[in-house]
Amino acid sequence: MDDLVLTVIAADKPGVVERIAQCIAIHEGNWLESRMARMAGQFAGILRVAVPADSAEALKAALQALSEQGIRVLVAQSGQGQAAEARTIVMKLVGNDRPGIVRDITRVLAEQGVNVEGLSTDVLPAPMSSESLFHADATLAVPVGLTLEALQTSLETLADDLIVELSSPEPAV
Repeated sequence: MDDLVLTVIAADKPGVVERIAQCIAIHEGNWLESRMARMAGQFAGILRVAVPADSAEALKAALQALSEQGIRVLVAQSGQGQAAEARTIVMKLVGNDRPGIVRDITRVLAEQGVNVEGLSTDVLPAPMSSESLFHADATLAVPVGLTLEALQTSLETLADDLIVELSSPEPAV
């Protein structure tokens, strides 16, 4: 079996996911995991698919042919790199929005050897004012030798108004 990672973007409309799923199923692929969202009228997704080795090239060609229907698909082999000794944590962060805030946060994380495994961000109005607040929820792989207190202190030095909460992920139910 080949393990493929697909990145998809298309104008958001009914049937986009079905066309991708149909293409995968026809080529005996197995849809393993995915993250998908609608943003600003576009549909974007990333998914992992297992496909028999003798069907992989035909699946790749069929996915590329979806571009005729306005669905762009980028296909990559799954990267099974060596994972460093790390523990998974959840970060919730809120602060006044400003240009460059994502760059600054991710720079601090990278400097500490932290890998971003999942990230969701929003800019929302503050409850009692018209100020824009930046919100981030992330799943992070933190090196075993880095304390959560040290990471939190590093992040909070970015701005006086930045509130950072770090915790272990909730167990799956």
